[in-house]
Amino acid sequence: MGDEIVVAPGGPLRGELRVPGDKSISHRALICNALAEGEARIRGLLDSADCRSTMACLSQWGVEFEIDADNLLVRSPGQHSFRPAPGVLDCGNSGTSIRLLSGVAAGLPFRSQFDGDDSLRGRPMRRVLDPLASMGALVDDADTAPFWVDGSDGLRQGFDGNLAVASGQVKSCIVFAALQADQPSRIVEPGPSRDHTERMLGAMGADIEVDGSCIRVRPGADLATSDVHVPGDISAAAFWMIAAALIPGSDIGLPNVGVNPTRSGVIDVLRSMGAVVELHNQRDVSGEPVADITVRGSQLYGTRIDGDLIVTALDELPALAVAAAFAEGITEIHGAAELRVKESDRIETTSASLTAMGVEVEEWPDGMRIVGGQPRGATVDSHGDHRLAMSAAVAALASDPESGPTTIRGASAVEISYPSFWSDLDRLRHDGR
Repeated sequence: MGDEIVVAPGGPLRGELRVPGDKSISHRALICNALAEGEARIRGLLDSADCRSTMACLSQWGVEFEIDADNLLVRSPGQHSFRPAPGVLDCGNSGTSIRLLSGVAAGLPFRSQFDGDDSLRGRPMRRVLDPLASMGALVDDADTAPFWVDGSDGLRQGFDGNLAVASGQVKSCIVFAALQADQPSRIVEPGPSRDHTERMLGAMGADIEVDGSCIRVRPGADLATSDVHVPGDISAAAFWMIAAALIPGSDIGLPNVGVNPTRSGVIDVLRSMGAVVELHNQRDVSGEPVADITVRGSQLYGTRIDGDLIVTALDELPALAVAAAFAEGITEIHGAAELRVKESDRIETTSASLTAMGVEVEEWPDGMRIVGGQPRGATVDSHGDHRLAMSAAVAALASDPESGPTTIRGASAVEISYPSFWSDLDRLRHDGR
């Protein structure tokens, strides 16, 4: 596929679609099992550029991977037997890879050099490097990648303090380092963030305790490998949930989607806007809440997104901004300054895309105000941001049919998290005919 794609308006969307495995859980299944000695099978792992970055870095430390039928086999000598990487640990576009693996590197008795693509080089890294330094790790004085982390002097202290931002990546980085520290750690979050790391490590034998916003880690426990069945990614499902809600006559099913409460804010927001979103067959799979989701076309209304919803729906905010652009009334998003330091400045780029489609948007330092209406076809740029490309596709599908198609530049960015996005779009449209 070229790096530009044209999406015509139309629908309805109908049928059942299994979205790819959850990206956050896939990263953690790879890393957590790499820390333990032995073998584990991961079923449903997301095969995307970001997860391949994590695998490539772990391979340099001595971890082996093998495709076994529908599973990925992880074979590791254990963290204590990791060898120095022969080269730079290239994390590509993946903030999850570089931040979580920095925490692992802090517990290794050698220097690890990290880098990434131009987008990743623009993202803030002191938020992980400073806590690691406070624990005794030697760290680069850089603010962004490239940088190095060296655990040769050991981690003489645990971490004891409050995190500046509610971030699953920052928290997980510190947790991974805390496993190898000489002293216990106490991590206090300012708000809820995704808790996949705590769930998975607890199941593998780590001495980790969660009490509200406080996470305590006591080092020294031996980790055991654990087979993981990765559920569908709610961040991927969100695009289809929003598209189905926007397009009259749509009715889609999304089976086996992770609905972890630290990630399911998109469902709460859509319901507050009037969307018909139903969860069926709720159950636990590999320690994670999972459900089958159905969504039908419905009239949406403007809403206010702030507080804890910002954290539990952070990755979905660009797509929710699209929903707001079609909703009746005004939607306001507050407290989302973190969007400015993602793969792109998602406040600026989302505002630009919607404005190009004729939407009235007021941009704020920490959010935006969106006046709902009927967006029209236009040419928009993803700026290399996977979530912007997919959000633009949703807007294009629901746009005014009289205005023509939408051209999306940088369409290949979907490879970062959802390689089959464009083929899945075609399938849902075909099933709706």
